[in-house]
Amino acid sequence: MDMKKYAAEAIGTFWLTFAGCGSAVIAAGFPQVGIGLVGVSLAFGLSVVTMAYAIGHVSGCHLNPAVTVGLAAGGRFPAGQILPYIIAQVCGAIVAAELLYVIASGAPGFDVTKGFASNGYDAHSPGQYSLVACFITEVVMTMMFLFVIMGSTHGRAPAGFAPLAIGLALVMIHLVSIPVTNTSVNPARSTGPALFVGGWALAQLWLFWIAPLIGGALGGVIYRWLSEEPGGVVAGAKTA
Repeated sequence: MDMKKYAAEAIGTFWLTFAGCGSAVIAAGFPQVGIGLVGVSLAFGLSVVTMAYAIGHVSGCHLNPAVTVGLAAGGRFPAGQILPYIIAQVCGAIVAAELLYVIASGAPGFDVTKGFASNGYDAHSPGQYSLVACFITEVVMTMMFLFVIMGSTHGRAPAGFAPLAIGLALVMIHLVSIPVTNTSVNPARSTGPALFVGGWALAQLWLFWIAPLIGGALGGVIYRWLSEEPGGVVAGAKTA
């Protein structure tokens, strides 16, 4: 059963990275009919909604190391499962970035150094935001994302609506923070594209691991303090 959970996390994170980053790389700026910032935001949110309904019952559908750490900090996920979940998520994101690279490079004029949906700060921030501004943005956005996840998956929350709340939260996060960092709130999603861009993207990747992990842990701890009643482990099916 554990291997099925890890496979589900890898597949889910593949879909989030491929669909979300793919919308930015392929469709966002397409002449005349590009989907733009709003379209990319929706793509990331919809990837989470669709996967939450598809694999939520298998693995809990974390798709994000910061979510896994945040749920553990909030007492809703076993600490012993953090590392294998994160490994599966990062593997899924890397495979997605590799496939996206193969597809995107099939178009004339493709240049991976233009960003390839990577996250960055200072000169590599879409809006040229400073390191401090980007760090604060990623911490706060991930913290609030975990807050929504913890609340919507709580046993007393309306049943069946958690994927919608979580997906819509991710849409809102992207609508605000794409100009700042190109929106990470997910170290796995950041790692996949950065490996193909190399250079500055890898040099700045540290921020998009540290800030989301801090934010995720804060969100989990704060919600745990706010609502101490047991809410159930967010890990899908019971381990055999």
